[in-house]
Amino acid sequence: MKSRASRPASLVDRSGGGELPGTLSDELRLELIAFRRDLHMHPELGNQEFRTTAAIKARLEAAGLAPEVLATGTGLMCDVGTWDGVRPMLALRADIDALPIPDTKAGVSYRSTVPDRAHACGHDIHTATVLGAGLVLAGLDRQGLLPHAVRLIFQPAEEVLPGGATDAIGDGVLEGVGQIIGVHCDPRVDVGRIGLSAGAITSACDRLEISLDGPGGHTARPHLTTDLVTAAAKVATEVPALLARRTDARSGLAVTWGRLETGHACNVIPQHAELSGTVRCLDLAAWRAAPDMVHAAIDEVAGMYGAKTVIEYVRGVPPVVNEASVVELLGDAMAERRGVYAIEDTEQSLGGEDFSWYLEHVPGAMARLGVRTPGDTRGLDLHRGNFDADEEAITVGVELFTAAALLDGRASHER
Repeated sequence: MKSRASRPASLVDRSGGGELPGTLSDELRLELIAFRRDLHMHPELGNQEFRTTAAIKARLEAAGLAPEVLATGTGLMCDVGTWDGVRPMLALRADIDALPIPDTKAGVSYRSTVPDRAHACGHDIHTATVLGAGLVLAGLDRQGLLPHAVRLIFQPAEEVLPGGATDAIGDGVLEGVGQIIGVHCDPRVDVGRIGLSAGAITSACDRLEISLDGPGGHTARPHLTTDLVTAAAKVATEVPALLARRTDARSGLAVTWGRLETGHACNVIPQHAELSGTVRCLDLAAWRAAPDMVHAAIDEVAGMYGAKTVIEYVRGVPPVVNEASVVELLGDAMAERRGVYAIEDTEQSLGGEDFSWYLEHVPGAMARLGVRTPGDTRGLDLHRGNFDADEEAITVGVELFTAAALLDGRASHER
């Protein structure tokens, strides 16, 4: 990969060599923006993406391709070019589901039309990007310019633990695949740039559901009851603190609560309480040890207050660990398209991504795709109802993927 240099982040650099085919026509660019906006207006939750799947399938078929809907009924895979059965393919992955939150954007024509549903994580951008790359590569294949077959994967249910990637893998999307690449929208990075790093770039993420039970009673006599309100409060505050003292701080193990429910009246100590949250870890070893440690900490704290516990620890996803050689491929592809100044280093986040499951089977890498308009100071973030993306990111993502496919295809001929 060519060496990187610093340049003001607000500059969209187009100084790449431009020698590779596979850039985006104005006509297709506008079509992909319209496609993305249509998805944005009609968001669908994980494993319910029937309309989205049908739209992707229809457009691929119109290009002469043969997509296959996954066994789950949503999501699909599609090969561009004919696999020779020998040299492994490069896979391009997109996720297609939305989030169960309201779209709070104002002043845009493509705001969600579905109550309490929004593409607030950029999956519509990811989908349009892989679709566009597939259409461009199909055109190159018709001209005899695609050196090797490429697989497109449109995966459902990324937001549903343990992630739709596990079902997609079980359905054979990685058969014949040697490497996989993907992008994730990053509102901290200006459009026209990508963030890259070898090694772990996300954290592991699991779901935690806890029920606390006791006899309850009158608030005038808490000494005769199991005070579940206090027990739940102590579990919420002391379990994270206890775990912080039982794990290496460098592992980044963090328990964070999203829901605590108990009680109905001010003078009644309830008989039942519930907590829900997530467990996140920066490294694989801590993730593997987390369930036993979390169980023990909850039982220890709840037991001090006489509460009986039922713990549901739902395994989520391991960290996304980028393979250095695939990071190099993405870096070379971006340098070809936009120059080395369009590449910046990225840090590991505490977010989870089920792209990690693919990397348990084949080497791969995920790039952070800049979606912030240069100079935008709104501070938009993922999983917020006002999230939006600069649609120039679709063009950047398509050209990144097509360059990576061409470079990988050429390298596979040389190997």
